[in-house]
Amino acid sequence: MEYILYEKEAWVGIITLNRPKALNALNSGVLEELSQVLDQAKRDEVRCLILTGAGEKAFAAGADISEMRLLSREEGERFGKKGNQVFWKVETFPAPVIAAVNGFALGGGCELAMCCDIRIASENAVFGQPEVGLGITPGFGGTQRLARLVGPGMAKQLIFTGKNIKAEEALRIGLINSVCPQGELMEEAGRLARSIVRNAPIAVRNSKEAINEGLDTDLRSGLGIEERLFGACFETEDQRYGMDFFLDKNKDKQREMFKNR
Repeated sequence: MEYILYEKEAWVGIITLNRPKALNALNSGVLEELSQVLDQAKRDEVRCLILTGAGEKAFAAGADISEMRLLSREEGERFGKKGNQVFWKVETFPAPVIAAVNGFALGGGCELAMCCDIRIASENAVFGQPEVGLGITPGFGGTQRLARLVGPGMAKQLIFTGKNIKAEEALRIGLINSVCPQGELMEEAGRLARSIVRNAPIAVRNSKEAINEGLDTDLRSGLGIEERLFGACFETEDQRYGMDFFLDKNKDKQREMFKNR
């Protein structure tokens, strides 16, 4: 692929946006290749994905303005739909997805990070939705996911002003999960990914599905979703062996079993 790097280490897949000279800006080619590599990772049955950007300056500095500049109204809507379709693949990927954010995560880059389940940022990370300064709205889910993550008031302030914020502020408002030194970003993401894959894969997958589906409904309906996915864990090897090893007080064997499943 021209714009995306993909590697797999044991049960962990690593996807890298690879346009460092363009600050990993999201053009149609990047979106198409990202969609393809997500399909590949799904076929590989990875249990956790790490998504990051090449170079030290940017996770993704946004959608490619040179590609968007002359779009018609209809073409703009189609471009937004393409981005949303790919980002939906990230959000609904069966396994957890960790965004390892290095440098700029602006516009589409911030929106891509928000599609991920967990966001870890380096100290030099910068987040923002600056689209109003370009005469457009966020187009890849920013108006929807940002409000769900940080609340409508803070989301409106960030979007209406187009203001960028640093990693510590992003942590304070709940946009990201943690901040670490730049040189330790991928090590930290890998450590988190490995702690996830040591657990029962069916239970992790069902937990993600329950949270995502429940967020789009009321509490009573959400509890019904949880009951269904809780029940689906029973009569699986993960559940039987996991509980047997727990009762035998053999945590090491329990973890080893899940790792090798």
